Amino acid sequence: MLNTLRSAWIWFSIALLVLLWMPVMAVTRLFDRDPVHYATGRMFRRLGAAMTRVNPAWKIRIEGTYPADPRNPYVVVSNHQSNADIPLVSRLPWEMKWVGKAELFRLPLVGWFMRVSDDIPVDRDSQRSRATVLIRAMEVLRQHCSVMFFPEGTRSRDGLLLPFNDGAFRLAIKAQVPILPLALDGTTDALPKGGWRFGPPSDIRLAVLEPIPTEGLTVADVPALRDRVVALIAEQLAAWRGVPVAAVLAGSDAGSMPTVSAASSDAARRG
Repeated sequence: MLNTLRSAWIWFSIALLVLLWMPVMAVTRLFDRDPVHYATGRMFRRLGAAMTRVNPAWKIRIEGTYPADPRNPYVVVSNHQSNADIPLVSRLPWEMKWVGKAELFRLPLVGWFMRVSDDIPVDRDSQRSRATVLIRAMEVLRQHCSVMFFPEGTRSRDGLLLPFNDGAFRLAIKAQVPILPLALDGTTDALPKGGWRFGPPSDIRLAVLEPIPTEGLTVADVPALRDRVVALIAEQLAAWRGVPVAAVLAGSDAGSMPTVSAASSDAARRG
């Protein structure tokens, strides 16, 4: 009963924030002359950050070094545990255009915010849509704005790290911009999939890991680059949980995942 009341209050607070933000977003977009509407996007991320602050049960810790120049573009990649990840990552103090499922852009309010912010829709069942995403993302990077991916493609139901898709890594190599890995943990039960009630009090962690340069890499290096990023995120999750790296990997990845040093060496040989 207490959790139901708490959840209802949090959603009421979020609804108020959304209603307050809509005119602010509209005015910001009206005067935002940046080619990728950087200020409009930042205003949307501030809404996400505000949403995380109305839930008293979320204890959020963010660590790592932020990019010195917010207009130095990265391809940002993160593991994905629940819908809570989106407002959580929005607390990072720079703008990035999010690659998200096309159906999100058709939702009331949420879709409007994403379209106004110039986020990038993808239909995962359409090869043409995936190709269009890379074209749009390349243009965003050329305009000195980062692009954000959840390369697992879906939320992990149990917090284990799922296999990563190659798209983000192909983009980073083609654009010759660094990959910026993020590791997050603790959101799986914070907002359970398929329900509206928030979970019990949660210790949530987000780490900004060291960027990985892609200069000189080619498409042949995509698997090694992808595996290196997965290994970095897996090692951070394992360190937080106090378990072996294999214990945070889903399925067959646990037996085949290279160490960070091995993946780095492979990429170096190919480069």
